[in-house]
Amino acid sequence: MHPDTHLALHHIRAAELRAQADAHRLAAEAKPPRELRTRLGWTLVELGLRLASAPAGTKPALV
Repeated sequence: MHPDTHLALHHIRAAELRAQADAHRLAAEAKPPRELRTRLGWTLVELGLRLASAPAGTKPALV
């Protein structure tokens, strides 16, 4: 392969990789903070445990 062609292909591939990295960085920044997701998840687990441990026919008091 001619060196100029080889170099041109490397430049094109590098540009593609930079674009993918930018897209990944933007997607990662758009995610909600994990802290909120963690708190919500544990709250749902606690609620589920309350509902599962309640005697039949009674409603648990939600706080």
